[in-house]
Amino acid sequence: MVSIGTPASAENGSATPNPATAECDAERMLQAGDGYHPSANEITPESEFLKKRKSSILPLEVGTRVMCRWRDNKYHPVKVIERRRVHCGGPNDYEYYVHYTEFNRRLDEWVKLDQLDLDSVEAVVDEKVEDKVTSLKMTRHQKRKIDETHVEGHEELDAASLREHEEFTKVKNIATIELGRYEIETWYFSPFPPEYNDSLKLYFCEFCLNFMKRKEQLQRHMRKCDLKHPPGDEIYRSGTLSMFEVDGKKNKVYGQNLCYLAKLFLDHKTLYYDVDLFLFYILCECDDRGCHMVGYFSKEKHSEESYNLACILTLPPYQRKGYGKFLIAFSYELSKKEGKVGTPERPLSDLGLLSYRGYWTRVLLDILKKHKGNISIKELSDMTAIKAEDILNTLQSLELIQYRKGQHVICADPKVLDRHLKAAGRGGLEVDVSKLIWTPYKEQG
Repeated sequence: MVSIGTPASAENGSATPNPATAECDAERMLQAGDGYHPSANEITPESEFLKKRKSSILPLEVGTRVMCRWRDNKYHPVKVIERRRVHCGGPNDYEYYVHYTEFNRRLDEWVKLDQLDLDSVEAVVDEKVEDKVTSLKMTRHQKRKIDETHVEGHEELDAASLREHEEFTKVKNIATIELGRYEIETWYFSPFPPEYNDSLKLYFCEFCLNFMKRKEQLQRHMRKCDLKHPPGDEIYRSGTLSMFEVDGKKNKVYGQNLCYLAKLFLDHKTLYYDVDLFLFYILCECDDRGCHMVGYFSKEKHSEESYNLACILTLPPYQRKGYGKFLIAFSYELSKKEGKVGTPERPLSDLGLLSYRGYWTRVLLDILKKHKGNISIKELSDMTAIKAEDILNTLQSLELIQYRKGQHVICADPKVLDRHLKAAGRGGLEVDVSKLIWTPYKEQG
């Protein structure tokens, strides 16, 4: 990751002295007996400076901007989102929940005071005034780019609702979870029941998804839980990969627990309390211990908008292995079985959008290569079950389509197609349609 704000002297291995550490350094030298004996005049002015500076800016106010040392040991700009007193600390002893302004909210975290560079503290800025000043300085192009980013993340929210959403979910309530053999750092807030508010870590049964506060509770539960796979029908098995269809109405608690779990890694989705209306498709890796959840997608049983996917998630330990693209491909195979075209429900997460763009690009370019461009958008839609609007947007973004004499014409130069395919990267795991045994919900009786 690119870091900013790192002093040149620090990069060369000789960091600039920091007034906040000078007194402690002097004390360490005295204790080490290295022959350094500062006079009272040398320590006192520094100590007084430190006390005055700290008393003037500590505790830091919510909204303060400052440089913070991240896990890469470099300083990055942050904004203080929340603060809390340190147990048994003094009046100015706080921990701070910060947002790294260069990065996605999933990296927000609690930090200690010694991670913050107090020399870089900026005064709290009124957000409304700041927004107004920023908008005056922005070019039209910059403003459009920010608007596009906002739309991709939260199309369904107006400005007031977005602020309310961010305020309510600004601090992660659960720091880590244990799921099977993995301990996973969470990314976002999830509205667990109030009795779990004081739990920094939760323990999930990887088969029924019940969650507990303590390891001993999980161990007792596992001795009694007789599930070794999600509580639904296995509709696909190929090698060690398996897919289960879980009806939210028949398995309400499982569906709700899955939503609580997924919300820890999805910022933009509203939690589904009414899971009766949804089907959940759980992708698992299977071994002699059972079927272990890798990720899932959900879809409405009846969608008037032709949504073939409502929510999609690959759990962090299984990401970058092609599972996300497999889930997307699987959702389209179900649409083909239903004889419908489909599209994902918006908004998509940032990672979900990337996966979909990659999937659409590869599928469409492969067909265009085989047909040498002699194919219509309607025919592409019929072959792939991808909605015509998604095909049009994808081809336009690749500059493979032109508007001539009142209609869209596909321009499929083989060299251009090869270049785009190479840029799209590798595909995900293949769905072996011959292994899919599934009846559409409307035909299940």
